[in-house]
Amino acid sequence: MTSSYTTDVTDDLADSLVTASRTSLGDTLRSVVYFTPSEFDVLYVRQDLYDSPTDSRGVKSQLVDFELVGFAEAPVRSSLSIADGDRGIGQYEFTVRFHEDGFVVRKLVGNVGVLLTADSMDVTAFEEAAHAIERLLSDR
Repeated sequence: MTSSYTTDVTDDLADSLVTASRTSLGDTLRSVVYFTPSEFDVLYVRQDLYDSPTDSRGVKSQLVDFELVGFAEAPVRSSLSIADGDRGIGQYEFTVRFHEDGFVVRKLVGNVGVLLTADSMDVTAFEEAAHAIERLLSDR
């Protein structure tokens, strides 16, 4: 797939992120969005939802705007877990937002992030997807 992206995501990374997400979440995966503090790209949308990733951009823009707060939150969440030492809950890993008919998952690594949307399902698959995305973003 050769695409024109507004972020610095490469075709190889985009393909890998979509593959890792689909492998972890299967047919429940609705969309994959790669984003930075200033730009985003819709890498995947399930065909029964939109005709193309471009068609979903307006809706995903609102979602990205809301999830940008994660870039400001991540250092604070990490410092809170360190401050509580062994009694704490550990390092911040990812966010899962529960909605009536599905989920939004946000994984941040440095100054980039990935949002996944999915239908209702067992939440343990999200951890697998978040860890796969972390490995891919850390290697970029």
